[in-house]
Amino acid sequence: MMRRHSYIWVLLLKMKVTRPFTKNDLKDLYDEYFESIRGFLYYKCSNIDLADDLVQETFIKIWSKRDDIKKETVKSLLYTIANNLLMNHFNHQKVVREHQKSANVSISSNTVSPQFQMEEAEFESKLNNAIAKLPDDCREVFLMNRIDKLKYAEIAERLNLSVKAIEKRMSKTIGLLKESLGMKI
Repeated sequence: MMRRHSYIWVLLLKMKVTRPFTKNDLKDLYDEYFESIRGFLYYKCSNIDLADDLVQETFIKIWSKRDDIKKETVKSLLYTIANNLLMNHFNHQKVVREHQKSANVSISSNTVSPQFQMEEAEFESKLNNAIAKLPDDCREVFLMNRIDKLKYAEIAERLNLSVKAIEKRMSKTIGLLKESLGMKI
């Protein structure tokens, strides 16, 4: 009696020589290798459903490559395709996770409650009013430092004042703003 895998090799040899690869040939390959490829994939991924899906995809790929199959390499081709499909799956999952992480970060950083937006707008309005009520010399120093991002030395040079005078004006300005905004000093 001929062993099952020998029969497969004879079929594959006949396919190349006498006839094209048929669905019955694919079924014979499937019957012969399904369990071993499934076990191979399950060992690597520990997910039987994924292993089953990848075995199916492996045989679909074999069918698409049916014109290039050589009897000597069909077994290694099956395992290579199965392994490549598994690696592609893992790589895809990695990309999906990274995308989800970046999407979650951008969603959480861009999601602001309407209440927060209202409070922020209200505070900004109060701050602008408080800045407008500052004495001219204090407002000028404050805006040069906080808006124009100038250092105390640069402000002192532009206004022909000492750095110490600028420090005192900024201290006075911050105190006035805290008082005007109702913050404890």
